[in-house]
Amino acid sequence: MRVSGPLVEVEGVEGLSMLELITVGPQRIIAETVAIVGNKATLQAYEYTGGLKAGDVAAATGDELSGLMGPGLLGQVFDGLMRPLSSAPMWLTPERSGSLADPVVLAREWTFNPTAVAGTNVSPGDILGTVPESGSVEHRVLVPAGVFGELSWLAQESRVRGVDPIAVVAGTSVTLAEPSPIRRARPFRSRNTDAVPLHTGQRVLDLMFPVARGAAATVPGGFGTGKTMMLQQIAKWSDADVIVYVGCGERGNEMADVLAGLSQLEDARTGGKLIDRTVIIANTSNMPMMAREASIFTGITVAEYYRDMGYDVVVIADSTSRWAEALREFANRNGDLPAEEGYPANLSSELASFYERAGRVTTLGGQTASVTVIGAVSPPGGDMTEPVTTDSQRFVRSLWMLDRDLAYSRHYPAVSWTGSFARDAEELGAWHAANGRPDWAARRERAIALLAESDRLAELAEIIGSSSLPAQERVLLLGGRLLRDGVLMQNALNANDAFCSTGKAAALLDLVLDVVDACQRLIERGVSATTIEQVDLGPVLRAREECGPADAAAVRARGVEFLMELETLK
Repeated sequence: MRVSGPLVEVEGVEGLSMLELITVGPQRIIAETVAIVGNKATLQAYEYTGGLKAGDVAAATGDELSGLMGPGLLGQVFDGLMRPLSSAPMWLTPERSGSLADPVVLAREWTFNPTAVAGTNVSPGDILGTVPESGSVEHRVLVPAGVFGELSWLAQESRVRGVDPIAVVAGTSVTLAEPSPIRRARPFRSRNTDAVPLHTGQRVLDLMFPVARGAAATVPGGFGTGKTMMLQQIAKWSDADVIVYVGCGERGNEMADVLAGLSQLEDARTGGKLIDRTVIIANTSNMPMMAREASIFTGITVAEYYRDMGYDVVVIADSTSRWAEALREFANRNGDLPAEEGYPANLSSELASFYERAGRVTTLGGQTASVTVIGAVSPPGGDMTEPVTTDSQRFVRSLWMLDRDLAYSRHYPAVSWTGSFARDAEELGAWHAANGRPDWAARRERAIALLAESDRLAELAEIIGSSSLPAQERVLLLGGRLLRDGVLMQNALNANDAFCSTGKAAALLDLVLDVVDACQRLIERGVSATTIEQVDLGPVLRAREECGPADAAAVRARGVEFLMELETLK
C-alpha cells in the first residue's frame, strides 16, 4: 500500500471494477477506484488518510458512490458524500458513516399517502404517492427507472422509514428512498429544445444576458467582484421550484451566511422560509479535498431527483475553480502529465460531464421539468484566460463575467456588458414576443448598443472633454449613465431593489430609453445639451429603489411625469 494525501494504492483486492467504492484501513475510509493495473488499484480517498500504513486491509463494497434520494432532503445541509451535516457534531471524524448507513437517516419515519391504485399497470416515473411533511414542495414517490408492470401491492397511508417497501411492481419491491449513483445521469424520456426563460430577479441578467431553463451559465470573477453575493441573490429570488446550493471549497463563513439568509428569508410562494425548498451541499475549504470533487456531482444528482418529480431546479456551484483544484491536486500526486497551469489534460471533459447534465426534459413520467446549472469561477488574480474560465465558456449558454472596475466603483451586480454573452437571447426573444412583449429583443439590442456607444464616447471624453462632444453624443453619454445606474445597478440590501419582477425591469428600461429619446428630440428643437445635463435626473435614478419590487405601474407613472417636465425645457 502507498499513501500520498488522498491517493491510495492497494494490491491484492480481487474482482475490483472502476468507480467501485472500497473501504480502507481500520477506520474504513471511503475511497473510489480510479485506475486498475493488474492486481494493483489506485484509489481516490474521500476522507482524511492520516494513520493509514502498509499492511492495512482494503475491502471492496461492490457499490458505486451514491446518495440516498428520498424525503427529508429539503431544508437540510449535507457534505460532498451526501452525509447529513445538520445533525452532525461540531468536529467531524473519519468514523462517520455514509448516508446509506446513517442511523439518524434510516430511523426517521415519514407519512406515506398513496395516490396510485393497486392492480393497475404502472411505468417508470408514474406517481405512487406523496410525502407531505418533507418540505414546501410536494414530495412525489415515483416508480423507479426500469421498473414497470402490474402494481400488485401498494402501502396504505402509514408511517414508514426510507428503506421500507411501499409498493411491489411486477415482483420488484419499491422503497420510499433509493440510492442514486452520482456519476451517472438519471434517465429521462427526451430533451426539449424550446427556450423558456429562467427569471433570476436580477435586471442585468433578465434584461441583457438571460438564461433559459435547463441551460448552463458560468460566473467568472476575481476576488471581491461579488460572485457569492450574486449567486445568493439568484438562489433567493429565481423562479425555480427547488434550489440546490453547492458550496465547493468555499470558506465556512460564506456557507454560514448562505444558510442564515435562506433560513430567514420568507418564501413568497409558500409563506414559509426559503430554506424549506433548498438543499445545501457544503464541502468547505477545511473539509477533505476529494470530497469536494464529488460534491458538484452529488448536487446535480439531487437536482435530477427533483427534476424527475416534475420540478424546475437550479444548481448553484460555488465554485468550480476549487473543484478543479482538487482534480489538479490528485493528478499531480498520481504522476499524470500536467497540461496548462498544472491542471489535468481531461479538465475540459470533466467540466463537460458536469454542465451537460443541465437540460429541460420530458421526464419518464411525461412531465416537463428542468435542471439549470450556474457555476462560479474564481480565476487566480482575476486572470480570465486561465483554463477553468476558458474551458467553462465552451459548455455554457450564458456567460456573466464580473468586472473588477465595476465592483471597485460599487456597481453591483458587477456584470460586464462587454465581456458577457447569452447564446439563447434570440430564442428567448421569440418567447417574450409570444407572451405579450414583442419589443423585448429590440429593446435589449438597443440597450446593448447604447452601452457600447456610451463607453466609446466616455473614452473620447476623457481626452477632449465631454463639453467638446456634439450635443447628440452628450445625450448618449447621459443615457449610458442612466442605463447603468438606473437599471443595471441593483441594491441587494434594499427591500424594493433586491428582487425585480420582469414587469418592473421592463418598465425601468423603457423609462431610460424614453428619456433618451425625449432628450434627442429636445436637441433637435434647439435646446442645449448643457440645459439637459442640468436637469435633476434623481426621479429616474431612484425609481428602482423607491418603487416596489413588482410595481411596474409606479415606474411608468413616474416616467410619464418626468417626461412631461422634460417637455417644458427651452
